Amino acid sequence: MNQRIRAREVRVIVASTGQQLGIMKIQDALRAAQQAGLDLVEVAPTAAPPVCRIVDFGKFKYEISKHEKDKKNATSKLKEIKFRVHISEHDYETKIRHGEEFLDKSNKVRVQLQFRGRENAHKELGMVLMKRIAADLSQMANVEQPPKLMGKAVTMTLAPLPVGKRKRKFAKSLDLPPDPDMDDHEDDEEDDSEAEAS
Repeated sequence: MNQRIRAREVRVIVASTGQQLGIMKIQDALRAAQQAGLDLVEVAPTAAPPVCRIVDFGKFKYEISKHEKDKKNATSKLKEIKFRVHISEHDYETKIRHGEEFLDKSNKVRVQLQFRGRENAHKELGMVLMKRIAADLSQMANVEQPPKLMGKAVTMTLAPLPVGKRKRKFAKSLDLPPDPDMDDHEDDEEDDSEAEAS
């Protein structure tokens, strides 16, 4: 940026308009940026000559970080946790801790609750459990898709909160056993060779 650019000549582009000013001596390019009250930022150092943009550096930095964040979010995975209506308290907490771990790694979580046999006659109990799950994970996630009844199952999707706003409610356990009722699905098409949780 600015005086740190080592090249003698650079190709200059005005970022706001996309106008190309052509190849200029570094002193002339710096002067042009100064007159516009902006910065000269090298964007393609390996080109011959290097390409520089006349741009507000703060705004430029923000755009790059936003682009990186979008790219990172695009590769997030969708993890699935399965519950039963009459789940024991210990099993419930274990699954919620797994959910917190997935959300902590910026993955979305799909919560699925299966009804079996007589449970089908009391589907309202499933909705009560879903509300409890959403409340217990509210410091880690927002409800992206509210609980929806589909046949003999209720599903709900949770999306992680921004990193600075996440707060785990349940104690972090280093030796959580793997849960057989959990699956991963990926939003992208990368090969998933990672283990879910250790």
